[in-house]
Order: sequence, then structure tokens, then C-alpha cells
Amino acid sequence: MNKDKKIFIAGSRGMVGSAIQHRLQQSGFTNLLTASRAELDLTCQQNVADWMAANKPDVVIIAAAKVGGIHANNTYPAQFIYENLMIESNLIHEAYVQGCEQLILLGSSCIYPKFAKQPMNESELLKGALEPTNEAYAVAKIAGIKLCESYNRQYGCDFRSLMPTNLYGPNDNYHPDNSHVIPAMLQRFHEAKIANDKSVTVWGTGTPKREFLYVDDLAAACEHVMLIDKAELNGIVEPMQSHINVGTGQDVTIRELAETIKAVVGFEGELIFDTDKPDGTPRKLLDVSLIHSLGWKAQAGLKEGLTKAYDWFLENDLRKK
Repeated sequence: MNKDKKIFIAGSRGMVGSAIQHRLQQSGFTNLLTASRAELDLTCQQNVADWMAANKPDVVIIAAAKVGGIHANNTYPAQFIYENLMIESNLIHEAYVQGCEQLILLGSSCIYPKFAKQPMNESELLKGALEPTNEAYAVAKIAGIKLCESYNRQYGCDFRSLMPTNLYGPNDNYHPDNSHVIPAMLQRFHEAKIANDKSVTVWGTGTPKREFLYVDDLAAACEHVMLIDKAELNGIVEPMQSHINVGTGQDVTIRELAETIKAVVGFEGELIFDTDKPDGTPRKLLDVSLIHSLGWKAQAGLKEGLTKAYDWFLENDLRKK
């Protein structure tokens, strides 16, 4: 792919989009398009149509999404399903209308059934009921996959879907109510350390297992898949319309995660687990054999990634924001 291709990164201000933008800049791509929410409302069909017609990107990367942890998913299901459906539908359709060469949709491992076979292969999609706590978000992301598949099959588009596992890293969301597990824990342990608290309480039993991917690794995977020739991808991913898992292939219990974050932050108090709070899905481990066969593997270990994430948190003093 020529380094002067016009690549539109939707959601470039977020954790994922900013990591992708930084990665592509490092790789020498010189024509990256971005737009803030004030400049472009991705949930408005006419706004997206006008912007895409005016800018005519060659590649669209959909990193924009309404995201949050268990609490946010439970509290705002209508917002999660509506906003994500609108963002995906508008961008995917206009990428077709404008004749974009390629589109990459970024989703989530929550698309798989609550009791999917572990590790979760791409073939597990739609083979069972979803986890109720994030069903609205998952349904929207499944719809995005199927939109990409449908446009590929009917119109011959080159729309690809990547489904990453749980992400963390710089520019993460540290909102006290709506954040995911890692930023929530980093902030909670940090504040407990500063306050000299004797304990930190973690939701659930600590027994569910989760897989975590440092966001720079996802950015590298996105670039890697973007650069694979369509004919070559067709020969490996059959049919080409199928989505691709992105993860480390390793998981840890929430207790192990909490203990690692406790060590990274330097908190010396006690860990307490609130078993009255929901655990969510018992296990979510991705089968990453497909993306490994395409030549990509994650690089950052969990402790290494958590240390970088905590360093970023400290440098940005997010408690004051």
C-alpha cells in the first residue's frame, strides 16, 4: 500500500484510534484524516455522507465506538446499541458509496456467546446466548460484522473486521463509573495508595478469567491486516468476509490481575472481593490461531503493559480531570 493513501481514522481521539494514528505515522503514512466529534457527528447519516464525499478517503478504519465496563453497559443499553449501530452503518455504507478501497471495523470479543467454547474461535459467533450485561453492545458489533460481510458479498467490497480482546493502555477511559476493569483498578489502587487505605475492594469473586491486550499491539495488528493483499487474505481467510480475532492467547483471573496491578502501583494494603457484585462472563479467551497464521503476534506482556499504562496515568494526572 502506498504511504500517501488517504486513511480516515474514525475515533482518532480515543485510546484505540490514537494508538493506530501513532502507529501509522511511525510507519511513514503521510495522509491520515481525522475529525473530532465537533467536526463530524458519526451518528448522523447526512453528516457522514457529506464528510466522506468531501474528503474521499481510500481507507476507513472504524475505531470510534460507544464503550464502557459492566456498569455502563447495564445502565445505558439503549445508548450502546443505538450509537454503535449508527456509527457502523453510516461509515460502512458511505465507504461503499464513495468507492473506498478498504475498510477495517474494530469490534470486541464480547460478540461471542457467554458459554462459548474456550478458546473462542471465529466460528463460535452466533452459536449461543450472549452475556446479558453487555448484550446491547455485542449485538451492535455483530451487526457491524454482518454489514461488512454483506457489502463484501453483494458489492465486492474489501471490508475487514478485527475483534480484539479486552484492551488497555494510554488514553484509556478513567471515568469512575464507566471505565473498564484495568483503568478502574489502576485508579482505585492508586487512590488507595495515596490515601494510605488499608484495603481495596474489587467487584465479584475474582475467579473469572480475562485476556488483555496492550493497545499498541492492536494498532500493530490493524496495520498488519490492512497491508495484506486482498487476494492473499482470500486464500487464508475463507471466505474473506470472516472476522479475525486479535489477542494474546493467554488469560488471567481477575484476582491475578488485581494482584499484578497492586504490585505495579505499589499498594501494600489488603485485597477484598465483593461477591455480591456480578462477575460477568466466566471466561473470555480468544483463539488467535488465524491471525498468527497471517504473521502477527502480540508483543507486550501483561506486567509490561500495565506498567506503561500506569506511567501514562501518572504523567497525565487524570484524577484532576
